[in-house]
Order: sequence, then C-alpha cells, then structure tokens
Amino acid sequence: MPREVFVLGVIAFCVMVGFGVVLPVLPVYAASFGVGNFEVGAVVSAFALMRLICSPFCPRLINLLGERLVLGIGIYIVAVSSGLTALAQDYPQLLILRGLGGIGSAMFTVSAMTLLLTSVPADRRGRATGIYQGGFLLGGMAGPAVGGVLATISLTAPFVFYAGTLIVAGTVGLLLLHTSGQQLGGTEQPPVPFREVVADKRYQAACLTNLAQGWTSMGVRSALVPVLIVEVLHGKPAWTGIAFACAAVVQTIMLGPAGRFSDTVGRRPAMIIGGALATAMIMIVAFAPNIWLLGLALCGYGAASAFLGTAPAAAVGDAAGGRAGRPVAIFSMCSDIGAIVGPLVAGALSDRVSYPAAFAVGATLLLVGVAASARMPRTAPVLTPRST
Repeated sequence: MPREVFVLGVIAFCVMVGFGVVLPVLPVYAASFGVGNFEVGAVVSAFALMRLICSPFCPRLINLLGERLVLGIGIYIVAVSSGLTALAQDYPQLLILRGLGGIGSAMFTVSAMTLLLTSVPADRRGRATGIYQGGFLLGGMAGPAVGGVLATISLTAPFVFYAGTLIVAGTVGLLLLHTSGQQLGGTEQPPVPFREVVADKRYQAACLTNLAQGWTSMGVRSALVPVLIVEVLHGKPAWTGIAFACAAVVQTIMLGPAGRFSDTVGRRPAMIIGGALATAMIMIVAFAPNIWLLGLALCGYGAASAFLGTAPAAAVGDAAGGRAGRPVAIFSMCSDIGAIVGPLVAGALSDRVSYPAAFAVGATLLLVGVAASARMPRTAPVLTPRST
C-alpha cells in the first residue's frame, strides 16, 4: 500500500474521534433550544446540505490547488465552525454554524477519496478503503464513549474537543501528504469519459447504495437513535455513546474481512450481503424493547456497514478509471442527499406517525440498493501484474 493510504487513515481517525464525540450529544444539544424532532433533524441536514452544494465545485478546486491543500483547508473550516457551535446562543445560530461546517467537510471528503482511489491498483481498492474506513471506525469507537463522558460535564464541551481533533487532522494532512492527484502506486488506467461512468451499472449501484446509507446511517440512525434511547427507552444520553461505540468496534473488526471479500470475491456479492443485513438490523432497532437488543442490532448494522463502506467506493474506482474526481464528488453527493432528506423525513414521521415508520423508509432504500447491486455484472476480481 502507498504511504498516502496510511496517512489518510490517520487523518480519518483524528476526524472521526471528534465527530464521534459530537454525535451522541448533537440531537440533545439541538433539542435543548426548545425545538421538536423536525428541527433536530434539520441540524443534521444542514451540515449535509452544504456538503451537497459544495461537492460539485471540489474537483475543479482539486485541479487548481491539489488534494493536500484542499483537504487541509477543508478540515480547518470544520474546526472553526465546530468551536463556534459551542458558543451558539440560539437555534438559528446553531443551524447556520453546522451548515458552514459542511463546506469544509465536502472539501475533505472529495479530496481524500479521490486521492485514495487513484493511489492503489484495482485489486487492492477494497482493502485500501478498509484501511481508510478503519481510521474512521477506530475514531468512532473511542469518540462516542468520550462524548458521553463529556456530555455529563457540558453539552458544549464535545464541540470544543471536536475542533481540537480537527486541527490535528488538518496539520497531519498538510505535513505528510505530498501528492497532487497522480496515481501513486496503482496501474496506469486511462480516464473513463464521465458519460460512460454514469452509464456503468457498477457506478449506479454504488451511488444508490451510498444514498441509502446516507439516509439510514447519517439520517435515521444518527438523528433518531439518541432521541429513541432518551425518550422511549428512558435511558441516559451516555448510553447512546456506549451503543455507538460497540457498533463501531464490530464494524472495525469486520472492515478487514469485508475489504478482502470485496477484492477477492467481488463487489457485487459484498454489496448484496451488506445491504440485506443492514435492512434487517435497522428494523430491529426500530422495534427494540430495551437498550440491550437495540445495542445488538446496532452492532449487526455495523457489520453490514463494513461491507457497504468498502465495496461501493471500490466499485466507483473500478468504473471511473484513472481520473476519479468528478465521479467521487457525485458519489459523495448521493450520501449527502440521503443525509439531508433522511433526518427531515424521519423526524416528521416520528412526530406524526411512529418511530418504526421512520426506520422503515430507510430500510426500503437499502433494499433498492440491494436490487441495483444484483444488476451488477458478475465479473471476476481484476488482478494487476504487480499484485500477481
């Protein structure tokens, strides 16, 4: 693996530690301003909305400045917005500050994934993505537990901690990444015309799966599970951090096998297995009668997310060839669309219908991703001369 893969994994760890600290308290912090579930969901959506708006401009910015600078600047933008979020005086300020953080997040996400997919040969993309996702998951394993502890001190303390970890991540990127969109250790794949990429069933399935994951994971799970634990199961906010940390442990353990499965058996079966398992687990979460069953279901969802975090991204690299900037931006936008609309729909359904109804919509989208994955060609894994 090129050095950049491991550096990106370290950066992902720093980013996710902070995000994991904020995750358990963000819905509760938003609710402390006296708003309902719809407004709580809007706080989650605002971040994703700005990511969506800015993502199409990131490939051009990368061509101008290079991945390293775009990545570092983006992380610093999120750090500043997070620190200011702790000082929010009312709900509108909180909403605006969270939205501004989405600008930097788009810059980081597109530049990091573009560099990752163009740095490794096709038969190692699943495992490289697993290393990158592993950084996120290791941070996610520690972050929610720390966030639960910080929440007992103050609801604003996690946001200050998040800003600090982001400053570390941005500094690591600026100091240790020395590339500018070139294929570092991979094969010399020619760029595929964007029109052909969009028509590729592999790319279509990856985008639909990412849409479903954005809706269900960032939308339904992140927005409703903390409220579900506190209001329905009458638990403490710290329990959310513990449950999410356990799920992150399972997902981290499964990333290695999932990445290898994607590279050796194929993207198609990995995406089908991951989508079907995620569908079943998210519905169990909706009907869980206690915190223990809910935690087990979240762990099962974490195992499914290991497959859905590696195989679709690798499929994008397979379809895009040697120049993945624009396809990666669209792929990232699919997740953002789900993360924007998902919390709003889930919040409205939980207020007016029921919590299970809100989770059912996310499960349906996951099944759509499974159906699209089943249409992918049954191709053998591509082996490069270097790997053989």
